[in-house]
Amino acid sequence: MPVIEYVYSAHSAFAYLGSTQLQRLCATNAVTLIHRPIILSPVVEAQGSQPFRARTQAHVDYFFGREIERWAAYRGVEILSHRPTHHDTDYSLASGLILALGNRGEATDQMAHGLLQAHWRDDADLSDRDTLAAVAAGLGHDSKELLAHAASEQIQRQLRDNCDWARTQNIFGSPTYIVDGDPFYGQDHLELVERALDRPFEPSRWLNPPVD
Repeated sequence: MPVIEYVYSAHSAFAYLGSTQLQRLCATNAVTLIHRPIILSPVVEAQGSQPFRARTQAHVDYFFGREIERWAAYRGVEILSHRPTHHDTDYSLASGLILALGNRGEATDQMAHGLLQAHWRDDADLSDRDTLAAVAAGLGHDSKELLAHAASEQIQRQLRDNCDWARTQNIFGSPTYIVDGDPFYGQDHLELVERALDRPFEPSRWLNPPVD
């Protein structure tokens, strides 16, 4: 069975925009989706990339004023018309809710999508325990028990391990989809991800020049 490693942050706009399409892709191709939620900024900064807060106003305006809305219209996804109110908060507990359900399976898929949707459609604060409890309960979970597990040292260590692993993989953005070791950055590459399941990419010689 083919496998996609799904590296993303629980508050990522483009992970949300591609979430439904990714689920369809996995169902159609009988793919096992391995979830690797991360805390994005430390991973991105480890690659020498600028954190979003340090980027120019022109980039921010383009990102939130055009690119997200264009892709939302193209994917048929409901989305806020403004930057989420609580976008710059601690989402480690939200990430823990995903990991607490395991790194694969329908319940994990639903939780990841539910959190992304709550943030980008409903303006939810992913650092607020009551908000997270409502998302968990809405998906049929015992929210008190699941939140306690999500906050545990075991689960939060898994989250830190994911971040460490992502640094070793040179991850520089969310979402990144990895097919048999080949990374695809951005939900706009999902069609290429699907193609790679049957036709793995073979890099040109100029990417891997022969060693004399």
